[in-house]
Order: sequence, then C-alpha cells, then structure tokens
Amino acid sequence: MKLHPLLSTCSATICTAINDTTTIQHKEKSQPPMPKHLFSDTSSCSISDTTTTSPSFDTSYSSLHSSLSLQTLPSIPSLQKLSPENLNVAVSNSYLTSLNPSPAGHVSFLAVNKNLLYAASSNLIHVFDTTLFTLVDIFSVNNSSSGSVKSVTFHNGSVFTSHQDSKIRVWKLTENKRHKHVGTLPTLEDRLLLSVFKRNYVNVRRHRRRLWIEHHDAVSGLAMINDLQMCSISWDKYLKIWKTSNLRCVQSIKAHDDAINAVVVSADGTIYTGSADRRIKVWAKPIGEDKHALIATLEKHKSGVNALALNNAGSVLFSGSCDRSILVWEKEDSANHMAVTGALRGHSKAILCLITVFDLLLSGSADRTVRIWQRAVAGKFCCLAILDGHKQPVRSLVADADSNVAQSKSTIKVFSGSFRGEIKIWKVEEVLRLDNNDS
Repeated sequence: MKLHPLLSTCSATICTAINDTTTIQHKEKSQPPMPKHLFSDTSSCSISDTTTTSPSFDTSYSSLHSSLSLQTLPSIPSLQKLSPENLNVAVSNSYLTSLNPSPAGHVSFLAVNKNLLYAASSNLIHVFDTTLFTLVDIFSVNNSSSGSVKSVTFHNGSVFTSHQDSKIRVWKLTENKRHKHVGTLPTLEDRLLLSVFKRNYVNVRRHRRRLWIEHHDAVSGLAMINDLQMCSISWDKYLKIWKTSNLRCVQSIKAHDDAINAVVVSADGTIYTGSADRRIKVWAKPIGEDKHALIATLEKHKSGVNALALNNAGSVLFSGSCDRSILVWEKEDSANHMAVTGALRGHSKAILCLITVFDLLLSGSADRTVRIWQRAVAGKFCCLAILDGHKQPVRSLVADADSNVAQSKSTIKVFSGSFRGEIKIWKVEEVLRLDNNDS
C-alpha cells in the first residue's frame, strides 16, 4: 500500500512536521487526507538532522539554530531574570545510565507508577524497575495495525494506554508484574448498544460516520480527572470524558479546530487542552451542572501547542510550542482562568514536553536538551541546569521524586526519552542554601 506523508505546519515560516507513516496504514486509499497533525513520532517541527528534497516538505522555514528563538513572541516579556546565585537553592545533576528498549523505536511517552517506568516505543510498552533499572515486562496489542502508543495513565490498579488506531486499551498488572489486556474503549457492548439508532452517529469526514463515543484518529493523550472520570484527547479535535466505573463515554466535545496534542488536569478537575490550532482551552463543570463546558480560551502562542504542565497548586500553567517559548500563565484574582505573565526562552528548537516536580519545571526540546527551571519571588525564573547528551530530540519526560524534608533536600530521578529510542536517567538534587543572614 502506498503511504501518503501528511504534512502539518506548526508555524507558517518556522517549522513543519510529517505524520507517522503508521497513521494511514490501516486506511483505505480512497479516503481523503486526514486532519493536520502538529508533530509525529518521526519528525517534529523540522527537528530532523537530515534534509530532504522531497516535494512533500516545506523548505521555506528558517534555521532553528538562528537567534529567532529569542525574538519569538516579542510582546511577551521574558521571565528568566535571575541567576542561580540569586536563589537560595542549589541544583546538582549527574547522568546515571541509559535504557534502550528493544527493538529500537521512538520513545513517544514515559510514565512512572509504583516504582515502575512505562516506556512507550512504537507499538510496545516496556516496563522497567526504577530502582534497579531492569526490564520487568514488555506488552503490546496483538493486532499490529494498532500503531504507536501515544499515552499511558493509571487508576486503581489498571493501566490505560492510548493508540494510533483511535482506541484506548485497559490492562491489569498481575502479581508477577505482567500486564494482561482486559478491555478496549469504547467497549464492544457500548458500540453494539448505540449502533442501533442513527442519532448516535456523527459525520467524521465525507461519506464516513462514527458513533459519537468513538475517536476517529490517534488518541494523543489521557488524564485522570478524579476517581470517577478520565478524559482523552485526539488528533480528531475531540475531548471525551469517560466514567472509570463502567468505562463508558459520557461526553464528547468538539474542542478545537485542529489536532489536540496535550492535556493536563488540576486537582479541582479543571481540564486544559493544547492544540495545533495554537490555542489552549479550559474546561470545567459549571456550578450545578454534570457536564464539562468551555470556560476560557488562552491565545498567545504563534504556533501549535505541544505540551502543557501545571504546578502542584494548579495556579500556574506552563505551555510549550513550536515557537520555542514556554509561556507562563497565572490565575488572576478576579477570574478563575489564566492570564499570561511572561515567557521562558533558551531552547533553540521546538518545546516537545513539560513536567513539574516539587517547585521545578523541566522542559524537553527538539534541540536535544532538557532544561531545569526554578520559580522565585515576583514570578521571576531561573534556568538552573541544562541536561545535555541526547543525540535526537527529547520527546518525553517523567520524574520519580524522593523528598527528605529534614535535610532540606530533594532527590529526583529524571527519565528523558528521545526519538533515537534511548532513555537517559539523570539524578537531580535540590539543596536549600542557608541564608547568609542566618549564619
């Protein structure tokens, strides 16, 4: 079958991306092109080290090594106005080791649960012990047409994985640390039940209909809302809400005008979605309602949003984009949504992943580095360290943290996965300095 590269533009003049070839391996030739995707597992925002003369690629973008990254979003002030010497915290970091899933494939997602690291690589999920760094299990869908794994999340002993083939799969961790496939969302029972009535179908593209409970493109992200509900996002532009008790879809929202790439949920259940349409949208249940509704739209990025992260309190939102800036959003006293306060700049290529741990922000980029940021007084930031060593773009980040309050010290294991299929493990230690006035 001939594979058609699907292009998506992150920015009109800066970066382009090509979708996974696996995206359409199971599609019919007669179908029209699928929606634009912000980035893929094989190339993101012109991150490839090689060039091509293929007419499928837009070669009009400028070099991402130029100083353009410092000029991105000039109307938004920079927040990294502090040096490490100005802070009462010191960070040391060291490279520990690397994990190499086999067969080699792009590491598309990393997650940690109960001392186990879940690494999604192509259509396989490798599970490693985070203490001994040993391989515990490898599991996958028997059907090779499922495509790559996009996201992993956990709830009450169940592992949920989202896939390129528009499905969400449920796994159980057995006593011997093996993973057993126990279900697929939407369930066969629900599909049969709803298929009886025409009103349960929606048009997904010309001459093609699907049940409203089904995604019809890659499920790009999963997140737990609370103990009762989970949400999923997709390149089909939809946000779906699922009940965890019976695994049923209870709400489907046409959330964006382009592929949705990122989702985070705050402790109070507010959902933030980031899309290739350059927007971040905020969703919550209005008082007295049982359905989620749009409460705010955040618009400042000049290219598609790749990654989102929230601080522990849910009061600060970080968003990363192909424009190489990390925007910082904070809640206004007079509103329940966010307003942009500034930007963090320093990466020379697209921001692909963001996580927060303790009071630190970690960002992974197509420039092959991981940056560690610290927020200080008055909303000012400092880049404390740069983790350098990957030979391909950093696609996913996760941290396994251990805090020792008595010693005023936090030790973090940071796992960074790249397009090369390598997972690097770093030890990051944060130590509070004694104030000179107290000595």
